[in-house]
Amino acid sequence: MTDASTTGGGTGDLARLTALIREFSDERDWGQFHDPKSLVLALVGEVGELAELVQWLPAGDAVAHFADPDRRRRAGEEIADVLVYLLRLADVLGVDVLAATLDKQAEARRRFPTDDVRGVAPRRE
Repeated sequence: MTDASTTGGGTGDLARLTALIREFSDERDWGQFHDPKSLVLALVGEVGELAELVQWLPAGDAVAHFADPDRRRRAGEEIADVLVYLLRLADVLGVDVLAATLDKQAEARRRFPTDDVRGVAPRRE
């Protein structure tokens, strides 16, 4: 078993969550099904379920739509499913999600200086 402090989550709550997800999988002997390709496909499926919740909503109405507690709970369930598969994938690949995210944010701050992009959607070049 991999040390949760070095893969999947880094430190703190994210590492504990990763360890809980790994433990859940290990207790059920599901690791045999958790190859990267299968986890990515499961993740995409869960993102699709989340997308279904907003698919036909006008963009300007989405926040108000999820002010309803039942709708917010439903969105939370799908977001949790996405996070579970994402953390499981990171754990299997040995990716420290916290470190990777911090690195990515630092790069984004460099690429998109506030004074240059405030109020402007970023473009892919």
